[in-house]
Amino acid sequence: MLQSFNSTNSSMELSSSLTPFSKKLSDISFSSSLSPFPLQLYPQTSKPKNLRVLAVAVGPSQELPRNSPQRLLKELAHRKKATAPRKKVPPKRFILKPPLDDKKLTERFLNSPQLSLKQFPLLSSCLPSSKLNTADNTWIDEYLLEAKQALGYPLEKSDELGDDNPAKQFDTLLYLAFQHPSCDRTNARHVRSAHSRLWFLGQYVLELALAEFFLQRYPRESPGPMRERVFGLIGKRNLPNWIKAASLQNLIFPYDDMDKLIRKDREPPVKSVFWALFGAIYLCFGMPEVYRVLFEVFGMEPEAEDCQPRLRRQLEDVDYVSVEFEGNKLSWQDVATYKPPQDALFAHPRLFRACVPPGMHRFRGNIWDYDSKPQVMQILGYPLAVNDRIPEITEARNIELGLGLQLCFMHPSKYKFEHPRFCFERLEYVGQKIQDLVMAERLLMKHLDAPGRWLQEKHRRVLMNKFCGRYLREKYMHRFIIYSEQVQDAYENNRRLRNPATTAVQQALHGLSYTVYGKPDVRRLMFEVFDFEQIQPKSV
Repeated sequence: MLQSFNSTNSSMELSSSLTPFSKKLSDISFSSSLSPFPLQLYPQTSKPKNLRVLAVAVGPSQELPRNSPQRLLKELAHRKKATAPRKKVPPKRFILKPPLDDKKLTERFLNSPQLSLKQFPLLSSCLPSSKLNTADNTWIDEYLLEAKQALGYPLEKSDELGDDNPAKQFDTLLYLAFQHPSCDRTNARHVRSAHSRLWFLGQYVLELALAEFFLQRYPRESPGPMRERVFGLIGKRNLPNWIKAASLQNLIFPYDDMDKLIRKDREPPVKSVFWALFGAIYLCFGMPEVYRVLFEVFGMEPEAEDCQPRLRRQLEDVDYVSVEFEGNKLSWQDVATYKPPQDALFAHPRLFRACVPPGMHRFRGNIWDYDSKPQVMQILGYPLAVNDRIPEITEARNIELGLGLQLCFMHPSKYKFEHPRFCFERLEYVGQKIQDLVMAERLLMKHLDAPGRWLQEKHRRVLMNKFCGRYLREKYMHRFIIYSEQVQDAYENNRRLRNPATTAVQQALHGLSYTVYGKPDVRRLMFEVFDFEQIQPKSV
């Protein structure tokens, strides 16, 4: 046995020293000048006749030559790990296609329904860019009657109406209003774009309608509580309740239970459909129908507890209100059905009375009336030429217009703490809303192929507060603002205080022009006098 062990040992002698074999594995040790190597031993319980010790010696890794393919591949793999991951390829629908040639582009525009109605340019701009196809007509045949019945409209097809009636397009617009971005038909470009244009218009229609309603319903209230009332009625958290009250939830979520959806899945589609719905109603039937659907179909209640403003310290209002508001809370029917008399001084006489208090007549003949009013009226192009039956009507309108202009330039710091309504706040509130709506209509008619989100961003950038005040300052009209003595110096030398005041005056001027002369005069002020779009040539 010793001979066999020695023969085995002699075959292994490299530079290792072995001790005599022991049964304990801990007594065995190997030391190598090359490198440590694994040892595999198979001890036997009985005395082994032939013992074999298996040892593998691993030499150091030799470097590969510089031109070796294996080395190049290894370096390349290492570099791939270090570099940033490649960018994802964009989906095919975002890859730009070659532009259409002139002939095809002309045919596409001439065949588009957006150019079919010359009498109603705004309505025409909100129609789909191409004619409805079979899938669209399938939805109309299946669901449109249910929608019209829920909203209280006759079930006959609107296509049977005359060409001079804007309601002829109601079926098409009502179908588009329900095609929110999460539904099946949103992949069609003409449907997706037309729906987004409708909700873009509808949000400003709702804001203006409720602003006019609350200004006339609460003639002594400041705009802060009124904004909270509006948010309580049409804030996105409350919109699912109104949709459910009108039983329209199955048209928005045909495969889901709306109550079981989480908020982020429930509120965006409801808000989109709600806004688009009122955009369609406004285009086809006008503002009175907006009030009917709001308060009759959806059942909104202005006096509901969850729509009330938070409690705040109220300034005592000792001034009179117009006779038609004294002791009388107007309902939505009064606002919706009101038509100004034939010889009315203004386009919206009751709204003017709600914003300009009767006590403003005490300021007739003051220094501002003689010094500043003629300059302001010359810059704004007032008074406009109006064909009145009686000359006294023209004279009375011009007097009221002058008092309204003075109110537009009356900063709250002057008289608000003694006379809360003797400032521009209420005119600013209605002016902000009509300004938003006029600009939205302008963008819709100007950019026929633009989707709603692009229009929304364009609208926001044009009507930023800092720009509104800048247009007023470019006409040097900020020098006519009436401040109190305490803040006069601070506002003149600090633009951070002055610029919001000039923005408010700008919006108050739009509110006054809307109540006196109507929406066309707001367009004239915004796009001709103040050049909101910045497209007129500048004097060098």
